[in-house]
Amino acid sequence: MQTVRWIIAATVFLALLFLSLQNAETVTVRVFNFASLQAPLIFIVLIAFAAGVAAGLLAGALRASRLKRQLNKLRRDQRLPVPAASDALASASAYPRSNRPPDVL
Repeated sequence: MQTVRWIIAATVFLALLFLSLQNAETVTVRVFNFASLQAPLIFIVLIAFAAGVAAGLLAGALRASRLKRQLNKLRRDQRLPVPAASDALASASAYPRSNRPPDVL
């Protein structure tokens, strides 16, 4: 499994390296006509890629934390003692049960 991971990482690295070598020309990025930035195209592409990865990781972390809170709540609810059905019936009846033996005549 580690070998497959290294092969995939090397392939992605080489693909990004060749992409950067082919897209070295300078481009101008304008932000709503307020600001502009001149940078190599690969720099802009990598910034956009990193922003997408960060957004994906943030979404995954938010989902994981929500699921963790839900799991902790379910575990907490499971630990609470639940009254047995016989206890509920005994407390609701007009004649409460006692631990005293019945009176013998």
